[in-house]
Amino acid sequence: MDARKYWLGFNAVRGIGPLRLRALQAAFDSLESAWHASESELAAAGLDRRAIGNLLAARQHFDLDRMLEAVYRAGASVITLDDADYPPLLRELPDAPPVLFVKGTLLDADRWAVAFVGTRRATAYGREVTRQLVASLAGAGITIVSGLALGIDAAAHKAALDAGGRTIAVLGCGIDRVYPPEHRKLAADIVNNGALITEFPLGTEPEGKNFPVRNRLISGLSLGVVVVEAPLNSGALLTADFAAEQGRDVFAVPGNVTSPASAGTNRLIQNGAKLVVSADDILDELNLTRTTVETQTQVRQIAPDSPLEAALAALLEDEPLHIDDLVERSGLPITAVSSTLALMELKGMVQRQEGMTYARAQGGAPLLRLD
Repeated sequence: MDARKYWLGFNAVRGIGPLRLRALQAAFDSLESAWHASESELAAAGLDRRAIGNLLAARQHFDLDRMLEAVYRAGASVITLDDADYPPLLRELPDAPPVLFVKGTLLDADRWAVAFVGTRRATAYGREVTRQLVASLAGAGITIVSGLALGIDAAAHKAALDAGGRTIAVLGCGIDRVYPPEHRKLAADIVNNGALITEFPLGTEPEGKNFPVRNRLISGLSLGVVVVEAPLNSGALLTADFAAEQGRDVFAVPGNVTSPASAGTNRLIQNGAKLVVSADDILDELNLTRTTVETQTQVRQIAPDSPLEAALAALLEDEPLHIDDLVERSGLPITAVSSTLALMELKGMVQRQEGMTYARAQGGAPLLRLD
């Protein structure tokens, strides 16, 4: 029995989002038990009357086996929050989608990702700046994330592919749809050199309300978001807002002060976004280099996550700690803590600060799922 079908079922029930699904997981021994629970049990788990009614109706109409089979027939896979290959940066979000539909492949190296967003009406300047920045980042081993839209999004995906790099497109529709339709060839190329990702069920049309939801995943999958060109009313600025709320770095490319296409990016810089004129500006801010990415990838491959790393990562979830505090709180010998922290630093899981204090790196602790 494939438990993913119950994840699909709950994902399609209105009124049951990430927080309520977590509550159901805590209340029942499995999602299968939650799916078949009585009304009183569901109410005790925290579901309101409307959500319970929607779930009862779904039980009558959903064929979960057929829903799962339809995903596979569409050439896609299902990744849930319980899966080890769920994107670690995305897992950090309090509203992380319980289910992701994926075409293509997600790799461990995709944890080093930078998003590019901007206007659909990109100028020649915007497209060329995007090409140059993305080519350099892809050459340094950085995965490029964007939204498959016209303009800056398409320029970013194409530049990553042309540079032989990886790219991820986040969709505002079902995985069985391509929007805009003229990007079918681009989408196919991305599947071969990265992935298409969406949280929307099969058959979901690209409605306007979906794209703000999609934008939070673009930033959530990335260490930072680069806004290349954006008018003052651009949806790209919403992605920058999500990035700031999620603790991601926000970068902006300066533009002509008389160009409406750069009004939003110039405003971002005025408000504190990191000004970008080269890929080094992005890499330096993220403390990344080609050597850093390659080294961390190699170390992770030859030294899998361990229970000691999990214990220390859990202690660092809320605040930076001095090594002496880590020794005291973990109850581990100083030699074990010191050597484990050194390995975690090589993996990019922690950052050493002044005075032998350590902090969790972005995307570090959530990688450690040993259950």
